This record gives sequence, C-alpha cells and structure tokens, in this order.
Amino acid sequence: MVVRMRATRSHRNNRRSHHALVAGRVSKCQNCGVGHKSHTVCMNCGWYNGRKILDLAAKVAKKTKKQTETAKK
Repeated sequence: MVVRMRATRSHRNNRRSHHALVAGRVSKCQNCGVGHKSHTVCMNCGWYNGRKILDLAAKVAKKTKKQTETAKK
C-alpha cells in the first residue's frame, strides 16, 4: 500500500536541515593561555574571569594520597 501524502526525500531533508551539530566555542585562558570552553573554569590552572576558583594543586595532592593509600592495602 502506498502512502497518499508521502513526504519526499527533499521535503524530509529540508525539515532536518536544522538538526546539524555545532562545535562548542573555545576561549583562551587569561592566566595560562590554554583553550577551554567558554564560561567555564580552566581545568589546567583553576582560574575563571581573572579569579582563582579551584585549587588544583590540592586536588592533585588529595588524589595521589588516595592512590598511595589504596596501593598499601
């Protein structure tokens, strides 16, 4: 059986023309110069908008301490 009001390929593809994915914007960190997503904290240095938000050195120290504790067990 044939569908009476069939949507042609061109009509279907015109409808889907707005479904394309767009790459996210990348900003340059003011502190270290590494690229990061816009409006987010730089995961390389922990700065955002000229202010220190994350203490990444403490975060790394905590992670290494936890790994050494689990290695002892």
